[in-house]
Amino acid sequence: MRSYWVCGLLGTVLLSAHGASAANKDIVIGEFEGVDFGGWTTTGTAFGSGPALGARLGELEIQGAHGNGAASSELAGDGPTGTLTSPAFKISRRYLSFVIGGGRYEHSACLNLIVDGKVVRSATGANSDRLMPVSWDVRKFLGREAQVQIEDEASGDWGHVNVDHILQTDQPERMPVTTQALYQETYRPQFHFTARQWTEDRLNPGMREEGWLNDLNGLVYYDGEYHLFAQRWNKCWVHAVSRDLIHWTELEPAFWEEHLDSGVQSGNCVVDYANTSGLSPDKATPPMVAFWSRNDNRSHCITYSLDHGRTWKFYDKNPVLVAPERDPMVFWHASTHKWVMVMYGNDQYHIFTSPNLLDWTDEKHPIPNSFECPDMFEMPLDGDKARMKWVLIRGNGKYSVGEFDGSEFHEETPQLDSDGGPNFYATQSWGNTETGDGRRIQAAWMRGGVYPDMPFNQQVTFPRELTLRTTPSGPRLFREPIREIATLHQHEDKWTNLALKPGEDLPLHTSGDLFHINMNVAIPEGAALTLNVRGVPLILTHNAIACETTPQTVQGALTFVEVLIDRTSIEVYANHGEASTSTCFLPNDSGLSLKAAVETVSLPSISVFPLNSVWKH
Repeated sequence: MRSYWVCGLLGTVLLSAHGASAANKDIVIGEFEGVDFGGWTTTGTAFGSGPALGARLGELEIQGAHGNGAASSELAGDGPTGTLTSPAFKISRRYLSFVIGGGRYEHSACLNLIVDGKVVRSATGANSDRLMPVSWDVRKFLGREAQVQIEDEASGDWGHVNVDHILQTDQPERMPVTTQALYQETYRPQFHFTARQWTEDRLNPGMREEGWLNDLNGLVYYDGEYHLFAQRWNKCWVHAVSRDLIHWTELEPAFWEEHLDSGVQSGNCVVDYANTSGLSPDKATPPMVAFWSRNDNRSHCITYSLDHGRTWKFYDKNPVLVAPERDPMVFWHASTHKWVMVMYGNDQYHIFTSPNLLDWTDEKHPIPNSFECPDMFEMPLDGDKARMKWVLIRGNGKYSVGEFDGSEFHEETPQLDSDGGPNFYATQSWGNTETGDGRRIQAAWMRGGVYPDMPFNQQVTFPRELTLRTTPSGPRLFREPIREIATLHQHEDKWTNLALKPGEDLPLHTSGDLFHINMNVAIPEGAALTLNVRGVPLILTHNAIACETTPQTVQGALTFVEVLIDRTSIEVYANHGEASTSTCFLPNDSGLSLKAAVETVSLPSISVFPLNSVWKH
């Protein structure tokens, strides 16, 4: 028989001590059996004057309550909002256990654990009124004062939360579901960025839930720090920082939507060094300004930071622009001394200009055949700064090269693939790098990856350096992994002057999951060379690469291939970045090996570098 100590609602009373020692008796925080909430406090109207009791549980279709009552914010339907907060208590058991049902509204209809005024754990229902057991591991907070708060700020369908049987315990009814150490989970990439959970304990998070990421936003370099922002599907901006583009520290979300379902969609971020916006009271402290769109796909707003992105404030006169549709991308155009915004709407990009980031003028020179998440920047052709060109990249990775005068873009190439892989979308590049080493570094959302029973979902490509080069077909964008990949090398395994006969296997590594491979190859026409990556084939032919996609061709013969292999991704670069593919995968075998087909393939050199995890230490 389990033992219970009751506090809060009923004072502190020993209910039963049969077969248990005082050290492990459960402590009840809330059982919700009385006609009112006792010492708990309410705001708003969602929770009424007391718990749902007896027949009321059945009327609300609440199943799984422990006893005769439960706290419910559905007493008057889904419309009312409010909070129900416990008295303060000291955390003195390893787990906090409870049963919960209602809507799946993270951050809006949930049970929260509050320590030092901050939400440190949170849980929701699963769009069901059956109360399901959940527990949190709270050992890191032992001895600290805390409160639990049941919050309902959701008014739509399933806009309620039901909770019962909140205990401090060493033996929860259901253990936490996340059992592996953070960043060491089975399918967690070890040198590609992924999002973490901050307060939730949930596997397979979906859109808008902690652990999820999608479109990249506002990549910007500022004072030696690279900032990476990404969507949690319009609920907030995920935020991480790095000084080397390899080791990332994820910060808590930069900012959230203004209220439930108002949305903070994709956009970008700039540093307003001249304080043209006047958002900083001190010109010595330039504002970081983030641009984004609300869910109405018309209201375009800003938030800004005066402390290098650690805290953010909504502009009090939002929106700064009203126009269809979304995804504003802003940059400074030096020759016209204006800010430029490129924004998606109606299958084209619209160009707006502004002197101050606040007042915008439509230049009425839309760019047709364009879709979502624009990225636009100037680059030297063949490294010659006397021959500058503008590159425009669409959300689907298609790019074109041309001239831009500050109000109109003149394309000089057809739309071309910046990556031919199946998992490459919403690419962005870091702005403001002219204040650093000047490289144009690109990353993208690897859309569509699958990570079964993991507490995260989706990943970001490894950062790649872009260069613009002259080819027989005109200027083309090349991309290669940033040189910092070498800092993860453990050692080099090398083979030289090999001739691989048809059907012959060359084992490269029998185990391991993190690799950087460089290969010089000579593949006759009609022949093929297959690199088996833990059960996934990378097929190389005379002039193409293919990894779970249609072949991506190069001009002339394929001579050099570079491959990055993480636990759940493969990125391939042909002829120093003339073509590339980004692919997510789940391994179904172990090891790396090469096999030739049809004719003998020459391999002048192969270098395989096993890699360290960025989380090794």
